[in-house]
Amino acid sequence: MGIAQFDRRARLMLATLGFLRLQGSPPPVIQALHHWLDCWSGVGILERGMYWQGYDLRLERYADRGWRATFFSAGIVHSFTSPTGTAWEQTAWRAVQAAAWEALRKAESLEAP
Repeated sequence: MGIAQFDRRARLMLATLGFLRLQGSPPPVIQALHHWLDCWSGVGILERGMYWQGYDLRLERYADRGWRATFFSAGIVHSFTSPTGTAWEQTAWRAVQAAAWEALRKAESLEAP
C-alpha cells in the first residue's frame, strides 16, 4: 500500500498517536497505551505500522542531545517530501511517535478533498 491510500489502519494509528500526545493527568487507558508504546518494543510496533503505510524509519542518537526520528517514503533514496515526518525528543520512542504523527498528518492532509 502506498502513502496516497490513507486507509482505516492509518487513521487508527493516527488516533493512537494523538492519544499519546494528550497533556495532563491521563486516565488509566491512556496510561496503558503509554506503557505499551513508551519502550523499545513500542518503537518496533510503530516502525512496522509505518512500514505498512509505505514509510522507512531513520533513528539517530546524538549523545546528550536526544534522539531524532525521521519517517521517509519507502525506497532506496530518501528525500524530504511533503509526507515526511521528523522529530527530536529525549527518548527514542517519543521521537518515533512524534515523527510518525507528523508524517501521518501530512499524508492525511494530502488525501483531503
